[in-house]
Amino acid sequence: MERKKAAMDGNHAAAYVAYAYTDIAAIYPITPSSVMAEATEEWAVEGRKNLFGNVVEISEMQSEAGAAGAVHGALTAGTLATTFTASQGLLLMIPNLYKIAGEGLPGVFHVAARSIATHALSIFGDHSDVYACRQTGAAMLCASSVQEVMDFAPVAHASAVEGRIPFIHFFDGFRTSHEIQKISIWDEEDLRDMFPMDSLKKFRRNALNPEHPFECGQAQNPDTFFQVREAANRHYEEIPKIVEQYFKKVNEKTGADYHLFEYYGDPDAECVIVAMGSVCETITETIDRLRMENQKVGLIKVRLYRPFAIEHFIKCLPESAKRIAVIDRTKEPGSAGEPLYLDVVSALRDTAFADRKVYHGRYGLSSKDTTPEQIAAVFLNQEKQEFTIGIKDDVTELSLEPVHIPEMPENEVYSCKFYGLGADGTVGANKNSIKIIGDHTDMYVQAYFEYDSKKSGGLTVSHLRFGKQPIRSAYLVQRANFVACHNPSYLWKYNMVQELVEGGTFLLNCPWEEQEIAEHLPGQLKRYIAENKIRFYVIDAAKIGMETGMGATRINTILQAAFFKLADILPETQVIELLKDAVRRTYGKKGEDIVEKNCAAIDAGMQGIRKIELKQEWLSCESDDLFGKKICAKSEYVSDYVNHIQRAVNAFEGNKLPVSAFLEYASGAVPSGTAAYEKRNIAVRIPHWIAGNCIECNICSYVCPHAVIRPVAMDHTERQKAPSGMVSKDMRGAEKYQFAITVSVLDCTGCGTCAACCPAKDKALVMEPTEKYYDYQKYYEYGRTIKEREELVEKFGISSVKGSQFKQPLLEFHGACAGCGETAYAKLATQLFGERMYIANATGCSSIWGNSSPATPYTINEKGRGPAWSNSLFEDAAEFGYGMLLGADAIRKSLREKVEEIVETTKIESLKKAADAWILSYENGHENQMTSEKLTGELLECDCQLAEEILEKKMFLSKKSNWIFGGDGWAYDIGFGGLDHVLASGRDINILVFDTEVYSNTGGQASKSTPMGAVAQFAAGGKKSRKKDLAAMAMSYGNVFVAQVAMGADYNQCIKAFTEAEAYPGTSLILAYAPCINHGIKSGMQMAQEEEKSAAKSGYFPLFRYQPAVNGQDKAVFHLDSKEPDDGFYDFLHGELRFESLVRQNPILARELFEQAKADADARYKSLKFSSLQ
Repeated sequence: MERKKAAMDGNHAAAYVAYAYTDIAAIYPITPSSVMAEATEEWAVEGRKNLFGNVVEISEMQSEAGAAGAVHGALTAGTLATTFTASQGLLLMIPNLYKIAGEGLPGVFHVAARSIATHALSIFGDHSDVYACRQTGAAMLCASSVQEVMDFAPVAHASAVEGRIPFIHFFDGFRTSHEIQKISIWDEEDLRDMFPMDSLKKFRRNALNPEHPFECGQAQNPDTFFQVREAANRHYEEIPKIVEQYFKKVNEKTGADYHLFEYYGDPDAECVIVAMGSVCETITETIDRLRMENQKVGLIKVRLYRPFAIEHFIKCLPESAKRIAVIDRTKEPGSAGEPLYLDVVSALRDTAFADRKVYHGRYGLSSKDTTPEQIAAVFLNQEKQEFTIGIKDDVTELSLEPVHIPEMPENEVYSCKFYGLGADGTVGANKNSIKIIGDHTDMYVQAYFEYDSKKSGGLTVSHLRFGKQPIRSAYLVQRANFVACHNPSYLWKYNMVQELVEGGTFLLNCPWEEQEIAEHLPGQLKRYIAENKIRFYVIDAAKIGMETGMGATRINTILQAAFFKLADILPETQVIELLKDAVRRTYGKKGEDIVEKNCAAIDAGMQGIRKIELKQEWLSCESDDLFGKKICAKSEYVSDYVNHIQRAVNAFEGNKLPVSAFLEYASGAVPSGTAAYEKRNIAVRIPHWIAGNCIECNICSYVCPHAVIRPVAMDHTERQKAPSGMVSKDMRGAEKYQFAITVSVLDCTGCGTCAACCPAKDKALVMEPTEKYYDYQKYYEYGRTIKEREELVEKFGISSVKGSQFKQPLLEFHGACAGCGETAYAKLATQLFGERMYIANATGCSSIWGNSSPATPYTINEKGRGPAWSNSLFEDAAEFGYGMLLGADAIRKSLREKVEEIVETTKIESLKKAADAWILSYENGHENQMTSEKLTGELLECDCQLAEEILEKKMFLSKKSNWIFGGDGWAYDIGFGGLDHVLASGRDINILVFDTEVYSNTGGQASKSTPMGAVAQFAAGGKKSRKKDLAAMAMSYGNVFVAQVAMGADYNQCIKAFTEAEAYPGTSLILAYAPCINHGIKSGMQMAQEEEKSAAKSGYFPLFRYQPAVNGQDKAVFHLDSKEPDDGFYDFLHGELRFESLVRQNPILARELFEQAKADADARYKSLKFSSLQ
């Protein structure tokens, strides 16, 4: 049967089938599975019906544990329930998986398999999460490609209902979930025909219902529990037959040959690999290439992993097999082997294959690329019983070296690579491009996208392939016909053109004229282009972007048009129309103006390409160093990490690092402050300081989200030593100093927040093209050598904007989005308390910009002190931070006893005085730090046992400032239970919530902080409920300091709230309003601070501080720091696309929700005002 074809990714393939068979989808967002839930919601909002004639009800829960509980309940009530998850989310579902399996309920869990956090978090793919479920009793079905996801999903749903067992249908995260392929899709009748309607009726009849009641979930005792568990055996014995039965149905309809286990390769194979997942595609390709050399090799693809059908597996194995190699995409330390290997060894026992040599290896952890050359090494391996591939293990010597194998002669695939900057639109444009090629030509297509963990501003590499034959290359493009560099700074960071085949095409986006191109290119790039006759083109997308109103950074449609022009895949007129149609579909909800600008950009992109003629002298160019100079930091620990790991990773060479390079970092601990050595150089425009216009307010430094702007105060001698050309001015109120604002050109992201916030009548900061000011980096570097001016901090006050900015920020140069609304708050906290901070950070945006490999943005001061930062999980940050407090406090209390003993016993007066001072300042963080230093000095002079015991733990002497950081998804939803417990504890700990009112890190899903009327994922039709009032909940305890701040609304109130919260001798909660790119601020993220001001002035986000009674006060004090709301509430809503899109989608509902939101805001302000008057 010929099925309709469409280009889609694995997530959409799974959701496409799941929607048809689902009544209820209970979900929670987690990368890389979120897209399945998002697609389900999108179709539900459109009114699409499932096979039973109903619109699927999708419900976002507070966590994956909640989603699994809801699935359990829905199944118990007789409805077909589905969820989509991965990684830690799947682990949270395990308790319910046991219950659902034990009760014989047919739930289906579609899993984009992903690494589990161990020494570090990883959002990328392997099988460690699904393997953790193998003992739950759920059946487990594995798809190896996007097509198989489409074909296996009906098998999972149908088998679950007929077999009365939950199914985990899994496929590789990112490699399959996000890979786009041109596949054959089911029509509704086929899906209906394959579903066991009689079994469904039986399931519904037997569901829990008061009309025919029974009880489930009994507590059993030793006399019966064991027998009841064994009574389920028959069900599991039937599952393989049932799955095989539905595979047969799929085969009949598609012509495929799916089975529980499938053999591919030489019928007389001597070496057979056993594997499951996307690697099977690569192994299949490798087998074809090796058989060209008469190698007798084969593969067993594992489809049904649980129950593991031994009889079917043995039948699949060729009798000729002498060696069996089992490869697992996980690592289980301490085990005799990984799960699939242990299953295979067990299966072979007592069979004709019991004497065969079985090898076992690990591959592909955290989406590590697995190539045919690595697979060939597995086939040829006869020496290492246990092995790894894809890495160089020079410690335990387990790794196999890749083996060169021949290319397939008929392999006519056109391969492309696009190097983009995160959030520049490159990935989105390439998704549209591959779908255009797939849907409008007869070619097969494949697209895969490499990301780092940064939300934006990181490297993205798009891998596109298309050709006349199905594409099975489940690995990165190694040799490309077309390479595009979308950011000119990449020329000196990455080897790109060396991946081009002879005669290939290189497209460079850059601002340079043709005659100056050569001076900006590394020597090896020019030489390779000349030697291999590369067709070299340039385009100035930033200039075109400015001319078409797109701006200098959103260049995706321009470069997409240029690609189609050069690739010549479709007629130009057809391409232009298809591209513009894609723009209308992608950006239509954002307004006609945006659509028109993108369409103009497409036309300009087609015409803006210039060909660069190759020069003869390029053939003799010498190579330049892309890694940059080695650094020499104060700490050898830092230097070693940066020089041997960070530089390689930043040059996209991290895959070449051996295991030995990480021995010192095996626990996941890495040195602080290494982001300062990245110098990413990604800004198109940077702020230029005009000294004559400056009023020395330091606001630019205060609001800078990335800590790239620093005020400098130089004395006469320092000014004399300043680099030539450095501009400064006499400092107001401190005449002995020269004042300057310095900008780290190479660290700036070009967000423009500083220039937008500059209050001077004539702006003291203006945005200028970066290339004009590279030389100004030396002024910034010199400024960093100027010591911190404590006298200026004291003169202007640490709690003032001006004074605080003379303190070194201990958070700098992170990878957050340009203009991020979160990071300025965290940076401020480090300036106020950084050298004595513990930070427990919830997983989310703040943990990703807080510590993403390879760079660490939290740094240290000249004394070597700084924030001690760590991340546990998404759901337990409050408990984790609380535990850090308990642990440090316990040690400190024991030290206090020893110091008190010193006071009582010492004869040394200076020591006694220092110990007394330390005890008196015990609860005062700032003072205690100074008394701790004094006490330490005295103890070093004291030759006694007590002094020795205290000095051994001297790092615990000073009172630390304990903080918990996290976003609203954590605080309002998944982590609320733990947060509430910590709030109720009364302990001295501070909680900072970056309130973006949406799940920012996973892509903009609604949280309980999302306001009424906002459009977000899982609230696509506009959120109908109010925002959760977390502040009111916290204040209800009476002994919790609570503040709402919006930095741009009131700079001083923000600092005051931070300092008061930290000084409060109990639990404090700061809710910090943080604009996010997901809000769609029409004026751009450079206006984020102004947006905060509008939020407060309009009454949308009122500012206040609640101070519980302390130190003998009669009652708590409530400060309402916002004035009466102005009439700008509706203007504020209409200024953000998250609200405005609802107006376009459903104007009547929008008006209704906006009016209700306004009424709620007015009522809330009145309530707050009443509280302030008490």
